[in-house]
Amino acid sequence: MHYRAIFISDLHLGTPGCQADALLSFLKYNSSDSLYLLGDIVDGWQLKRRWFWPQAHNDVIQKLLRRARKGTKVVYVPGNHDEFARHFVNHQFGGVELLEEAEHTMADGRVLWLTHGDYFDAVVQYAKWLAHVGDNLYELTLRLNRYLSHLRSALGLPYWSLSAYLKHKVKSALNYVTAFEDALANEATRRGYQGVVCGHIHRAQIRDIQGVLYCNDGDWVESRSAMVEHFDGRLELIFWDPETMEDPAQALLDS
Repeated sequence: MHYRAIFISDLHLGTPGCQADALLSFLKYNSSDSLYLLGDIVDGWQLKRRWFWPQAHNDVIQKLLRRARKGTKVVYVPGNHDEFARHFVNHQFGGVELLEEAEHTMADGRVLWLTHGDYFDAVVQYAKWLAHVGDNLYELTLRLNRYLSHLRSALGLPYWSLSAYLKHKVKSALNYVTAFEDALANEATRRGYQGVVCGHIHRAQIRDIQGVLYCNDGDWVESRSAMVEHFDGRLELIFWDPETMEDPAQALLDS
């Protein structure tokens, strides 16, 4: 399907948790006039610890570059895991525009602020060592999640994310998510935008926060989600299941 815009983030290429095959399937069946990559595309933190780069991760990079060569507007806003790329903002490579942050004008004229979101995460900004510890624990959870996924698949059960379940059950995590979302919405208002699109916390969401449109496109290690804009301006979260790609599970959330 072809869209006016596609927003994806938190691919975490370079980690075993990256669901590159599912992303390749999504990109095969979906295209857009504009494609926004909102950070943590490559996981520099994990690659520093251990090199992991299978062919599927190369294929993702090649497919993204191919989109740019064929005329898609591709904008890359780095996050904290690919912060090395922030040294090259305001440059282009392979037709991909690298920006510190960006904006997108919707079909109805509303302007959205595009950012990864880590600048509004107090842990990342003021206790980076703790963020690295949390990242290692998160990788452990994802590893357990892969084993559970294989077991559930063998039993004929649908995909389920252990890490997402744990985050939604822990009260402190829910408070953290709420504070993060409110901070982004408030900053969007302060800057004069009608909404914000971000990633970072791996929780796909489209909702109104005091008159501001808050959008998070999710991730490709847990939810396998992207946000799209239709040509009539509707925003939609798509949760991609490559096994049913002819009729993917979608959550329609009209703004």
